[in-house]
Amino acid sequence: MNMKRLTFKSSLILILCLLLVGLLPLPVLRAENSSISTHARAAALIDVESGRLLYSSRGDEPMLIASLTKIMTAIVAIENGDLTSKVKVSKTAFAKEGSSLYLKQGEEMKLEDMLYGMMLRSGNDAATAIAEHVGGSEQGFVYLMNQKAEELGLTHSHFANPHGLDAEGHYSSANDLAVLTAYALHNPVFKEIVKTQEKTADNPYEKWDYKWSNKNKMLRLYEGADGVKTGYTKKALRCLVSSATRNGQQLVAVTINDGNDWNDHASLLNFGFNHYPLKTLIERGEGISGYSYVTSKSFAYPLGQGEEARLFTKLELKREATVPKQARSSDFGLKGVLVLQLGGQEIGRVPVYEPEQLPPEQSAYTKKYSAALAPAYPAGNWLQALGSALRALFQRGDNHD
Repeated sequence: MNMKRLTFKSSLILILCLLLVGLLPLPVLRAENSSISTHARAAALIDVESGRLLYSSRGDEPMLIASLTKIMTAIVAIENGDLTSKVKVSKTAFAKEGSSLYLKQGEEMKLEDMLYGMMLRSGNDAATAIAEHVGGSEQGFVYLMNQKAEELGLTHSHFANPHGLDAEGHYSSANDLAVLTAYALHNPVFKEIVKTQEKTADNPYEKWDYKWSNKNKMLRLYEGADGVKTGYTKKALRCLVSSATRNGQQLVAVTINDGNDWNDHASLLNFGFNHYPLKTLIERGEGISGYSYVTSKSFAYPLGQGEEARLFTKLELKREATVPKQARSSDFGLKGVLVLQLGGQEIGRVPVYEPEQLPPEQSAYTKKYSAALAPAYPAGNWLQALGSALRALFQRGDNHD
């Protein structure tokens, strides 16, 4: 009888020990996760190539964003304006309050130079002049801004002006700003402007030229930093979008209302580079097993520890009979699409062709961003996975958003 009790007790202890071993990673994960917590009211981190959100805290909450607005102003102006055209400073632009380039009323400046001034020095006068020039009026340009937001699927954003001064109906979210900036960084003009530390522009009205130093200290504080924009108003407080590139991977960090933004952005970027390195999964011209087809483009995606084992690829062949003749001629040689999935969720599509009908590689950016959030610290081994599963089981009733 005593032996039976002892055996039962020993078995119970063994089971409890196994459970404890499975739960051991919990304090480690919490310690690591706390290392990327920020002082921001909202924050987000995104991989530029794939559009994968790697971190988000209150990321979909609409908030005042101050001069981060000018990210949208810049990309809309670049896509819709003539960079060599002359922008004339109106009375409205000249009198705009807040940060300024101190442009004179009636002064004319090349649109490209004015974009540099707006992004490096956050000139509200420049933002207003650009909007009036490209949109015909400030209201016309705001329409283009909201049209672009809709096109990019920024469902938690609405713009009321091109400069970011606090206004009714003017807001965005950390996630939306991350998606917007990742999109904008695929434009070579935008990318060049935001990484510039100092810019000189012609000033025909004075003996001296304009010389602007970038307000974004991340360019000097963080290795590999290459953008993007600072912002501040009394209501929005300190706002920052930064970008950095290391080992061929570019990340964008966003914080809204953050009194320690320089340090927080370094932590966010370090987290992304360390835990979600970009990995090329498909090379252009790569053969498809069992078929004579090849892939039409390369595909890269940031993967966390243990995620590569959860990748799945399937080929969806095109049905010629169901494709209209016009579409067949425009997509001559297209045989289907290689669909990539991670954990059952689609992360990308790569068209496949006959080798001799492979079209030229497209430089235009057409990728649609996905707001699929990366799981924080995926399990790296079966013990960690067991611990995660048990925690999820016992904590499910205690999680609150």
